[in-house]
Amino acid sequence: MSEEKNNTPVDAEISIPLAELIKVRRDKVLDLQSRNINPYPYSFNRSHQITEALNEFDALAENETTISCAGRIMLKRKMGKTFFADLRDGSERIQIYVRKDKVGDEQFDIFNTTDLGDIIGVEGFLFTTKTGEKTLKVTSVKLLTKSLHPLPDKHSGLTDTEQRYRRRYADLIVNPEVRDVFRMRTKIIQMVRDYLNKQEFLEVETPILQPMYGGGNAKPFKTFYNKLDRDMYMRIADELYLKRLIVGGFDKVWELCKDFRNEGIDRFHNPEFTMIEMYWAYADYKDMANLFENMLRDTVFAVHGTYKIPYGENEIDFEPKFKWISMLDSVKEETGVDFSEMSFEEATVKAKEFHVEGDGLINWGKVVEAMWEEKVEPTLIQPTFITDYPVEISPLAKKHRDNPRLTERFELFISSFEMGNAFSELNDPVDQMERFIQQGKAMEAGDDEAQPLDDDFITALTYGMPPTAGLGFGIDRLVMVLTNQHTIRDVVFFPQMKESGEGTIPVSKILAQIIDDE
Repeated sequence: MSEEKNNTPVDAEISIPLAELIKVRRDKVLDLQSRNINPYPYSFNRSHQITEALNEFDALAENETTISCAGRIMLKRKMGKTFFADLRDGSERIQIYVRKDKVGDEQFDIFNTTDLGDIIGVEGFLFTTKTGEKTLKVTSVKLLTKSLHPLPDKHSGLTDTEQRYRRRYADLIVNPEVRDVFRMRTKIIQMVRDYLNKQEFLEVETPILQPMYGGGNAKPFKTFYNKLDRDMYMRIADELYLKRLIVGGFDKVWELCKDFRNEGIDRFHNPEFTMIEMYWAYADYKDMANLFENMLRDTVFAVHGTYKIPYGENEIDFEPKFKWISMLDSVKEETGVDFSEMSFEEATVKAKEFHVEGDGLINWGKVVEAMWEEKVEPTLIQPTFITDYPVEISPLAKKHRDNPRLTERFELFISSFEMGNAFSELNDPVDQMERFIQQGKAMEAGDDEAQPLDDDFITALTYGMPPTAGLGFGIDRLVMVLTNQHTIRDVVFFPQMKESGEGTIPVSKILAQIIDDE
């Protein structure tokens, strides 16, 4: 049976010619099975991952030690009664050399019918070719998994970005650098976890499915719980439950959490995202800023071995003390306009002079925020704490000790986007109730991201919550910065996607037709 040409890209929308290629590979499966050869055996005993074999290459080659490796065939070249092929596992690639007189007729015949993408196990010993290539000379080969779907073309690859995200498994197979990003993600999370453990924060878990959403300004995903006969919501934040734990007597808590917000999808937003929320009793937002800054600085250095890292066209320097400036001062610094003493009406007139206007500017805080987003946010490249937000846009933050129009809140910005949000947390139940009332009015005025009243949370506050600082920051965005990726989809294994187009044949239908024909 002739070897198929590997020239069909992996697409979410399957074209008709692919059915023929899958059929060719399926016929090879049937041929193997007719010879009592299982193309899907149960296990393989490998002595080394490829990276381990390469790291120990000199000693293993010198002693002609027999080793076993397993991986996917990524390249294959036949020269008479020999093959050179590239084998890749989850760690690295290595060239293998297969000779008929070394593996025998049957195994050579099996290898001859393998396709790119097939997973094999090999035994042999290491040597260096005349061209200096570290190579495994195979003495035994075994087919471990017959791949029915061709790999993307080795030249054009997965050129459609949408398809890379839809078929992440294919993306990971052919693009090792993508796997490196996700390995880095795991390392970053581990560094953060280690830091918080050293600071004696307790890692906890809180409900994902909640009877009342809250802790952020966002639209929730709604579902229905049959047994309780009530609406439920996917959490938009962990805040209100973690604060309940502070009320209950835990002084330092944090959670690595999946949150869900029923919003748009863009390069900074995925409706399902990962963040860390943490709460620290007897601390305020300045204490939390110091902890956050030190944690990020330590994490950057642990991951990269330097405090300076590239992000796009800029170099981000985490070593100097992060800039600290209030939202009002930053607007004044960029525009010359001081909103601090203006009324809502005066602020609205002034914003219009800068072409900042819209239906959402329903109070003074919203106007200040809109001016800041338009004129300041794009300028924040190096790590900068923007502080002291208006009360109207910070319903869960404690009022500023020196200015009742503001709250003790910061957000950290790097490369013009937000990396974390923190408060001196509101612990006065009456003040919190007043904020919920204002949020209710905002909801009635058309703000679909306003927070509803959470009666049980108010009840918890009446038991007494100590002075507390809280912080939430996005893991996905942190990974974006630390791996120099510019869309959240490149740091999330399986981002949410729109439905693919119609008019093509899915692989499942191709397989169903093959089964029916057999």
